[in-house]
Amino acid sequence: MNRHDLALIGFGGVNRALAELIRDRGDELATELGFALRVVAITDLRLGSLMQEDGIDLDAVFALAPGATFAGWPGGDAEPRNVEVIRNTTADIVVEATFTNPIDGEPGVSHVRLALEAGKSVTTTNKGPVALAGPQLNAIAAANDVHFAYEGSVVSGTPVLRFAASTLQGLRVDAVRGILNGTSNYVLGQMEAGMDLAASVAEAQTLGYAEADPTADIEGSDVRLKVVILANEVLGADITPADVTCTGITGITPADIVDAAARGLRYKLIGAAERLPDGSVRASVEPVALPLTHPLAGISGPTNAVSFETDLLGTVTVSGPGAGRVETAYALLSDIIEIDARVAQTAAARR
Repeated sequence: MNRHDLALIGFGGVNRALAELIRDRGDELATELGFALRVVAITDLRLGSLMQEDGIDLDAVFALAPGATFAGWPGGDAEPRNVEVIRNTTADIVVEATFTNPIDGEPGVSHVRLALEAGKSVTTTNKGPVALAGPQLNAIAAANDVHFAYEGSVVSGTPVLRFAASTLQGLRVDAVRGILNGTSNYVLGQMEAGMDLAASVAEAQTLGYAEADPTADIEGSDVRLKVVILANEVLGADITPADVTCTGITGITPADIVDAAARGLRYKLIGAAERLPDGSVRASVEPVALPLTHPLAGISGPTNAVSFETDLLGTVTVSGPGAGRVETAYALLSDIIEIDARVAQTAAARR
């Protein structure tokens, strides 16, 4: 049976969830998918780095005591030597799941570039490299006959990019609009129920929907990166975050929400990109008071949704989880499945 060896760069919640999936359901997945998965490298800020080309014992990794590192393990080091591991690992797929840097995308951009230049395919949930260097990284992947996949960079495990690329084939998509941040959506819902912004954010943090610093969520910068990805992938644009006007939800007051409700409207933070008559693409992030009949108006809680405006079907909306370690790990798995299919297609074409 074919097998893909993985290097997990970053071992936070998402890559840990992927490793758990491989450990717990590896045989079942191999039977279902037609290929096996094996982890041969891990890097982590706390654990350090580990490379074992015959496969890492994941049970032993998960059994590590708090504060322990990979130092002393065969192929182990107390330092997270990301660059060394990416260059030297025997993995054929690098799974990049480090933190998102909205300024320059580093170190994620360099991680992805190094892997692609080394002839390894990459899947990532990191919005930074895709939004800030997607076209360049895709060109590097093509030049090295490998693949760059990033379904989880927009709506976690909900496959909006693959849906647009495959299911919507034959349609012209003229605009994309979405609720792309579950934290802000939850906060607006709580404000509609009578809470103020500060209390709503605090509750979202308590429930794990918001980070300790919720700025990226409520100010819109998280959505801004996702809009760039959607515009470039779905509308064929070539924009950067600087091309996306951005207004968060901090200026929305309880009085605004009450007034909107009285007029049959509901506020949502909407990330949008639309093709203009001259062929250019306009993109924005802003709170919008939507009619209750709008397909995005009924999306509640930390759920995300994307509406595609098409020429033949009108508006098609996809909704699902926009966060969660297991859900995002599924996005990585779906990318690995896609990479396997593309590798098989390439091999068949050469025969």
